[in-house]
Amino acid sequence: MERILLLGPPGSGKSTLAKRLGSELELPVIHLDEHFWEPGWTMPPEVEWIETQRALIDRHDRWIMDGNYDSTLEVRLPEADTVILLELGRLRSLYRIAKRWWDHRGAVREDMADGCPERFDLEFALYAWSFKERELPEIKEKIDQFGSDVDTITLDASSPEALEEFIERYTAQ
Repeated sequence: MERILLLGPPGSGKSTLAKRLGSELELPVIHLDEHFWEPGWTMPPEVEWIETQRALIDRHDRWIMDGNYDSTLEVRLPEADTVILLELGRLRSLYRIAKRWWDHRGAVREDMADGCPERFDLEFALYAWSFKERELPEIKEKIDQFGSDVDTITLDASSPEALEEFIERYTAQ
């Protein structure tokens, strides 16, 4: 595990797990949200976003990246050796993102781009609510298509015990 993609629904703990694994495995952590968004929650043009991802990949021999951005997953999958796919029910996902918003309201999280204070709106709530039905099938299809040699690990993000067991097992190697 030297080039890891961390994928999953909002609130599943991608950034938290990335930080922990990055520390344990001594891997640079790349939070894609930090590189995607421009101030004021402005999206970059897709061509620019693809170039940014390629530059991030080329910058390090080893890394852990968290963030879905499934429309450009084909850029990252061929470069990864491992995909960790976090699963989380929709109610727990909504609860966690609402809690994160409350805890960080008005502030910019350390894993987010400058000028993008924490927010929780209807569009994001609908994205989280429909993640399993709309986003996950596309992610799995792209893993099959572009990451056939990638080791895929699915974890229950609602179980702290399962996550701890995973961390202990994979960082002890």
